[in-house]
Amino acid sequence: MIRDDLKAALVTAMKGGDKERTATIRLIQSAIKNRDIELRTAANAPDDDVLVTEVLQKMIKQRRESITMYEQGGRQELADQEKAEVAIIEGFLPAQMSEDEANAAIDAIIAEVGAGSVKDMGKVMAVLKERHAASIDMSKASGLVKGRLS
Repeated sequence: MIRDDLKAALVTAMKGGDKERTATIRLIQSAIKNRDIELRTAANAPDDDVLVTEVLQKMIKQRRESITMYEQGGRQELADQEKAEVAIIEGFLPAQMSEDEANAAIDAIIAEVGAGSVKDMGKVMAVLKERHAASIDMSKASGLVKGRLS
C-alpha cells in the first residue's frame, strides 16, 4: 500500500536529515488525512490506494499550476522548489501509462462505449477513470480523448 511506503519513506528521510523530502512527505500525509476526514460520511469510499493516488495526482496538478504562475511572475526559486516537490510526489505514484498505452486504452473504451463525437466524452472519461485512474494522468487523458472524438 502506498500509505505504508509513505510512512517508511518519512522515517528514512528523517533519519537521513533530508528536510525537503521530510516536509513534502508530511504535506502528502496531511492531504491524505484531510481526504480521509472528508470521506468519513461518504456512502462508498474508494479503495485506499485509489484514494491516495487521487490525492497525489491532485497535489501534482496544483504544483504544476504553481510552477507556471511562478515562472510567469519571474520567481524561479519558488518554481524550482515546486518542481522538487513534484519529483518527490511522483515517486509515490504507481507506474504511469506511456502515451501509446494510454491511446490504446482510450481507443478500446471509445469502441466499447460506441462514442462518436465530443458529446460522448463524458461517458468515455467515466469509464477511463473507473479503470485507469491510478495509472493515467486524467488531465492529459482528457486532451487525448477530446482529440480522438473531434
